[in-house]
Amino acid sequence: MTLQASQKNASSIRRAAVIGSGVMGAGIAAHLANAGMQVVLLDVVPRSLTEEEERKGLTLSDAKVRNRLASAAVARMGKAQPAQLYDPSWSSRITPGNLTDHLEALGEADWIVEAVVERLDIKREVLAAIESARKPGAIVSTNTSGLSAASMVEGRSEEFRRHFGVTHFFNPPRYMKLVEIVPTADTAPDVVALLKEVCEKRLGKGVVIAKDTPNFIANRIGTYGMLVTLEDTIRFGLTVEEADALTGPAMGRPKTATLRMLDLVGLDTLLHVVDNVRERSGDPEEQAIFARPPLLEQLVASGRLGEKSGAGFYKKVKGKGGSEIESLKLDTLEYGPKRSINSPIIDASKAAKGAAAKVKALLRTDPRDRYAKFAWSTTKKTLLYSAAQVGIIADSISDIDRAMRWGFNWELGPFELWDAIGLRESVQQMEKEGEEIPVWVRAWLEAGHESFYKVEGNERVYSASGAYKQEEAEADSISLASLKASGKTVLSTAGASLIDIGDDVVLLEFHSANNAIGGDILSAIQQSAKEVSLNWRGLVVANEGRNFCVGANLMLLLMEAQSGEWDEVEDIIRFFQGSMLELKRLDRPVVAAPHRMTLGGGVEACLPADRIIYSPETYFGLVETGVGLIPAGGGCKEAAAMAAERAFIANGGKPGGDLQPHLNALFETIAMAKTSSSGYEVRGLGLMRPQDTVIMRQEARIAEAKRAVLELDRAGYAPPAEERIRVAGREGKAVLKVAVQAMQLSGYISEHDALIAGKLGAVLAGGDIQPGAEVSEQYLLDLECEAFLSLCGERKTQDRMSHMLATGKPLRN
Repeated sequence: MTLQASQKNASSIRRAAVIGSGVMGAGIAAHLANAGMQVVLLDVVPRSLTEEEERKGLTLSDAKVRNRLASAAVARMGKAQPAQLYDPSWSSRITPGNLTDHLEALGEADWIVEAVVERLDIKREVLAAIESARKPGAIVSTNTSGLSAASMVEGRSEEFRRHFGVTHFFNPPRYMKLVEIVPTADTAPDVVALLKEVCEKRLGKGVVIAKDTPNFIANRIGTYGMLVTLEDTIRFGLTVEEADALTGPAMGRPKTATLRMLDLVGLDTLLHVVDNVRERSGDPEEQAIFARPPLLEQLVASGRLGEKSGAGFYKKVKGKGGSEIESLKLDTLEYGPKRSINSPIIDASKAAKGAAAKVKALLRTDPRDRYAKFAWSTTKKTLLYSAAQVGIIADSISDIDRAMRWGFNWELGPFELWDAIGLRESVQQMEKEGEEIPVWVRAWLEAGHESFYKVEGNERVYSASGAYKQEEAEADSISLASLKASGKTVLSTAGASLIDIGDDVVLLEFHSANNAIGGDILSAIQQSAKEVSLNWRGLVVANEGRNFCVGANLMLLLMEAQSGEWDEVEDIIRFFQGSMLELKRLDRPVVAAPHRMTLGGGVEACLPADRIIYSPETYFGLVETGVGLIPAGGGCKEAAAMAAERAFIANGGKPGGDLQPHLNALFETIAMAKTSSSGYEVRGLGLMRPQDTVIMRQEARIAEAKRAVLELDRAGYAPPAEERIRVAGREGKAVLKVAVQAMQLSGYISEHDALIAGKLGAVLAGGDIQPGAEVSEQYLLDLECEAFLSLCGERKTQDRMSHMLATGKPLRN
């Protein structure tokens, strides 16, 4: 019996098919495999042989040839950068084939995604083929960036149309959060709901519901913003560098800003998007807005398409000293050295904290300043255009804002930005300048409202049909910003806060610069441990920063080391170690929920937790050797304990067992400063414990960590007893030393690398003691501290630290 959409849920979508193995099709197939689905990836049969196929004597009838396109796409997945799969071995979940020989495979799929070339005639042809093979009730979606969904399914059956809609993934599908779901008038509400659930819960995406209009939400507004920025760049006589300096982080946008982003997107691609809106629109004013910019036409005609052609608004030039970036001179269309842009208003924006304050600083300076005029002009036009699209591209301003945050990585969507600069004040300025204010915005202000959003209790509400409507929260998510805004902060220091997240559970949030661990965070950890022990059921360690934690405060360590303040350095290490032990010994459960970069001290802040809930995008690693040091906040001690535990398990749960292979693996991970490219890869590095898990939706990790705390509490939590850790001793140390010497003799590592690795091996093995001896945690912490201090005194280590701070890159010396 075939289940109807209303009878299904996200977990019932087990088998998927993707048609088209190009960049987007392959990326979507990989991400469906990331979600645990079995995927069939189909493409057309090639019409000719490659030279390699001819040499092998293959013919057009051979399966290897006929499946070549999809097979090659799967083969590339394991090597792709950035990685498409969370684990390269998961490519085995994808079966390549072709549309001619394997069309019947679509009959087993619960969800079929069409991702072929952006041509309406070809999409119609493919959808007709899908209908001939799919099973009744299977969902079919198209990954189009703006073609008419309704036009695609003309001539298809009613049952097919009820199960069809757009799922517009953004590239790359693994990393970009946004998926725009676009139903047609025939799409069943149950199908829309199921697609939303699958994309959110299984794929970890943020979903917005868009209308079937040209380029939907994000590309419509994003493209308009790029066009007006280019127009104003020329009108105000700005350079390429000036325009990007003003429309990047200063305006709460990515570092790629506008013209650099155009190079990444492709200037020809932008023209295609512009053409699509203009040709599909029946509004003469809209058609004029999306006219082809002559400058873009000139650049494309000359083959300057952006990064893919090697030149666009910027050009990379190889010189004797390495590659340099040159910028386009808009008056001559020639390239010259890229200039740094300095301006008081840019400096003011950089100094401001948070996207809202940065934009205010940019716009509220001397209105006679050319940069300020440009920034106001582009901002004003984008806000007015976005407001004019409400009810056309989407019904919800919240969906429009989310689309721009998730699809274009804006820190603030257009309506959030409008609130940030002052809604009433900015509208008054626009009116003075003769701008036409959308009727609904004027009515909203006349009703006495001062903003599009406001917080009521713990919930955010937004303007909708003349009244405030509660914003739909992301499924299973906890917003720390909302909790803090509603007064849920229990205690706070300059670097961290303790927040009540409900059900007698609190969360320790780092919020120092880059979430680097310094004395303020360590003090907060110790204060939090005491507070939690007295008054709470347990503790979550997590935050909503760009990264969980990039490590310890390296600048502080370097300053003390260069000054020879060795007592101060030791105090820092002991403070760090003691704080981690406080977390580990806490008489309440502790669960860490890291995300994105979790490096060095960030890892050491997670390992004391009873459980770690990883985000899929967690880049986890003990990377201290890259700056000439070893982990000394308990990282080596915890690694030694992991090796002993694994030897015990491998020995059938009996005392003893061979420590060396487990020790070798962890030594290699730490000595080579390896990091995972996903939360799932942490296991391969040897840093994941049996109780640790990965959750697909990054936004749900805090809620999941809270559940884990409550589960441990209900089970009658007792803190772990102080460990006695079995170590490999002098024999294990000698094995590691031989491996280091071999690497040095082969030229693989430098003399200083060998020194660092030797000290690391000595700590992990437990020093010069009897093999198999059991030592205390404090014994290993003392070894960590001693090795760390000695390395801090090395000039080459200090050089590595200085280089990392100056460039963000490791120095090999």
